[in-house]
Amino acid sequence: MQFEVWAPQAGRVTLQCDGATHAMERDPRREGWWTAEAEADDGSRYGFAVDDGPVRPDPRSRRQPDGPHGLSAVVDQGRYTWRTPWEGRPLPGAVLYELHVGTYTREGTLDAAAGRLEHLAELGVSHVELMPLCPFPGRHGWGYEGVSLWAVHEPYGGPEALKRFVDRAHELGLGVVLDVVHNHLGPDGNYLPVFGPYFTDTHHTPWGQAVNLDAPGSDEVRAFLLDSALAWLRDYRLDGLRLDAVHTLVDTRAYHFLEELSAGVDDLAAELGRPLFLIAESDLNDPRMITPREEHGLGLHAQWSDDFHHALHAAVTGESQGYYGDFARAPFAALAKTLTGGFFHDGTYSTYRGRRHGRPLDRARVAGHRLLGYTQTHDQIGNRAQGDRLAALTDSPGLLACAATLALTAPFTPMLFMGEEWAAGTPWQFFTDHTDPQLAEAVRRGRRREFAAYGWPEDEVPDPQDPATRERSCLDWSEPGREPHARVLAWYRQLLALRRELPDLTDPDLSDTKVAYDEEARWLAFRRGDICVAVNLGKESAPLQLGTRPVRVLAAWEPVEAPGEDGVLHLPGESCVVLTQD
Repeated sequence: MQFEVWAPQAGRVTLQCDGATHAMERDPRREGWWTAEAEADDGSRYGFAVDDGPVRPDPRSRRQPDGPHGLSAVVDQGRYTWRTPWEGRPLPGAVLYELHVGTYTREGTLDAAAGRLEHLAELGVSHVELMPLCPFPGRHGWGYEGVSLWAVHEPYGGPEALKRFVDRAHELGLGVVLDVVHNHLGPDGNYLPVFGPYFTDTHHTPWGQAVNLDAPGSDEVRAFLLDSALAWLRDYRLDGLRLDAVHTLVDTRAYHFLEELSAGVDDLAAELGRPLFLIAESDLNDPRMITPREEHGLGLHAQWSDDFHHALHAAVTGESQGYYGDFARAPFAALAKTLTGGFFHDGTYSTYRGRRHGRPLDRARVAGHRLLGYTQTHDQIGNRAQGDRLAALTDSPGLLACAATLALTAPFTPMLFMGEEWAAGTPWQFFTDHTDPQLAEAVRRGRRREFAAYGWPEDEVPDPQDPATRERSCLDWSEPGREPHARVLAWYRQLLALRRELPDLTDPDLSDTKVAYDEEARWLAFRRGDICVAVNLGKESAPLQLGTRPVRVLAAWEPVEAPGEDGVLHLPGESCVVLTQD
């Protein structure tokens, strides 16, 4: 078979395959590329040596059986026989479920996670969003320090396990989305600089040198990232990708990398005959991110909406530290603004940033499903000192039900974080398994310093390297069968069933949402078509004037009577209701 590698600055490149060494030749058709022929089969181990240096893994390795520092392995993508025909599931009308393979089950493998997918099908979500799967040192970690952007972490089961997972998900009618990290690579096992200018000093990010998207050599770097993204979608039959922190992808070229990626994914969707989509994590509040390319946007299909989360979190918990400060001054007003306008910061002054931030969405042109709404994510839980879930910040299941009701009936694409549907009592903490002792100690100290600045004693910040930190973060699958978890789970299932049954709840028209609220009494109500949703975060019953048109209760956390002739709904404290007009 033919092996190839991009190494534009090398004077000599050799291939080592199954113990034999082969000289590589420059490819006369492609600047900077080297090729060689060698006998190889699925599983053959190989690597490349640049200018007689150590043998390193293939930058485009499809498998790293011995981890990031080991040799690559040939993967025959045609060996797997797919069981389930799949026409895809589009983003409009979807409900996503963010899942970390290493803690979804105690086994921490793709096969074990696949064994729990029936729970998600019964819950009523449409897509599983897997956190990053690329190889990283050690066994356990969040996945955001991965390397080998084309490969699957071997302790999770490697490439064949991912195909089995996707096949099982599709068999149950679930789409699969993968979180990919293009903005940096982990510090351990990243050999890309050996081969070429994958990084540049032209720009800097929180992780150091920026990925080279616009400096000399960037054509091939962009192709490397684009081809990797398309390979995940094509070879593993994935339905979409979530792009980590795209605001750190610095690109000054006229044709932005994200626009190029969007075009490539849309072309692949047309080729495969099934819908594919890209979801950005963006801190910019810039509508151009999710504006179609033909309207001079970047063409991504959706983005996470942290503004909705922050407003909701501040309303439920009362927290006002850090970025919550912008929302905590009037959290119900902030919720109302995000429910009707998408962004809270749309050119307004941000005290947290010390400047104006964001730009307004055009509600007539931007569909609501292009924003993801959520009460919790891996970031918003795991980046707290002790990994507290929302259930740990309130002792009221009713407040959790209110938060779920807002997220699952809002005009956005809802996303759940694993375990929230039953108010999981387990935290989700930051954990690593670095094999380099110096790096492990640096991460440990850095984590403690970070939270010491907020007043946390060092001994109360979990040690990321302690295996117990990961163990504490694994879901407890006995919880859904007992109270109060079972009641919360039943509420999520009921809300998701309503979302499937009622077209008004998946209507993408942001301008159709009408909101009323009382900041002091702590209630909020909104209407979407014939559906009215009301939440009362206060402890006392709240009288809500809904008008004189007859309404019928579809779902209620606590027993509640439909309004009488006066049109007043008496909503119990820390409770919520979904109604429809007759």
